[in-house]
Amino acid sequence: MFKLGIDRIDEFLHLFENKRVGLITNPTGVNSKLELTADILNRKVNLTTLFGPEHGIRGDAEAGVKVESYFDKKLNIEVHSLYGQNRRPNQEMLKDVDVLVFDMQDVGARFYTYIYTMSHAMQAAKENNIPFVVFDRPNPVGHKLEGNILDLTYRSFVGYYPILQRYGMTIGELALYFNTEQGIGCDLTVVPMQGYSYDKDYTEYDIPWLAPSPNIPTLDSAHIYLATCVFEGTNVSEGRGTTRPFSMIGAPFIDADDLAAKVAKLNTPGILVRPVHFIPNMSKHEGVNCSGIEIFLRDKNVFEPVKFGYKLLDIIRKDYKEFEFRVPWSEGGKQMIDLLTGDNKLKTNVDLDLIFDGFKQDEKTFEQSIRRFKLYEKI
Repeated sequence: MFKLGIDRIDEFLHLFENKRVGLITNPTGVNSKLELTADILNRKVNLTTLFGPEHGIRGDAEAGVKVESYFDKKLNIEVHSLYGQNRRPNQEMLKDVDVLVFDMQDVGARFYTYIYTMSHAMQAAKENNIPFVVFDRPNPVGHKLEGNILDLTYRSFVGYYPILQRYGMTIGELALYFNTEQGIGCDLTVVPMQGYSYDKDYTEYDIPWLAPSPNIPTLDSAHIYLATCVFEGTNVSEGRGTTRPFSMIGAPFIDADDLAAKVAKLNTPGILVRPVHFIPNMSKHEGVNCSGIEIFLRDKNVFEPVKFGYKLLDIIRKDYKEFEFRVPWSEGGKQMIDLLTGDNKLKTNVDLDLIFDGFKQDEKTFEQSIRRFKLYEKI
């Protein structure tokens, strides 16, 4: 029988006995019956403080938008934002916390910020001598490894530790890796899932998909996000402001039929593409006609999203003189494309075959470094 980490709360109540509990969560922090982890902990333990990541504790804020702290009248407790003025809990926020808990759904991508909300909170827990507990959840994009290891020259909140774009670990396993391999060293407990297997698909567990953020509405979009998130570093829309974010990309200067034909010639296993035209209602090219492609996931087991994203960007860069990489957000800062890809190779037009050869070596190195943190088995 499959159980999420939070489904096993009664087996681990000793971790919270006579302690004030702080919880980092959002609307994906639920048990298998869709009960909020915040409500469960409020009922079973002394929940004193809540913390919210990017998109807020209610999950309604758009990407990159700062979220304010507030008082939750339903639970009668303070909610602190970890995506506003502070990216980690400070001593004042932790004054009523004896144990800090993390429970929310990640998407398995290096550039998704929830994993750094977790790691930064682990650092704060270490500094304040507070135990840290992670309720484990499935990795929705599975356990294949793909991509490069982040060059720490390009460290940011979309890539803080030297891991792959597709790192193939559960959030609990990643916490163990951060804590030991990356030297955080907090008092960490991972509450493992029951009945989880590396060779089962997310859809094989009796749990619904809950959008972890506004622009990852479906499980398929989580897979495709690994490919198209690189376009956040360009002047090509990644589909924000449409009903198919990250599954559509385009710009006013792209010829949809031409691009779709060239992408089709790649013969990428696991996907189909078609020409598409759309008008974003927010973000890049808001209110402007865009043309590009729409991506349909057909077989997630053979699709290699990171490589496909690089190939797609390379086609557009070479074919359209209007294509641009976005400038840094701050003077002297790194360009977003470098932060997302974890180095400057894609931006500086290094041959893709050389980049992909580097992937193979990094994937092998990373696989060896994470073996001891694996909590589960194959069937």
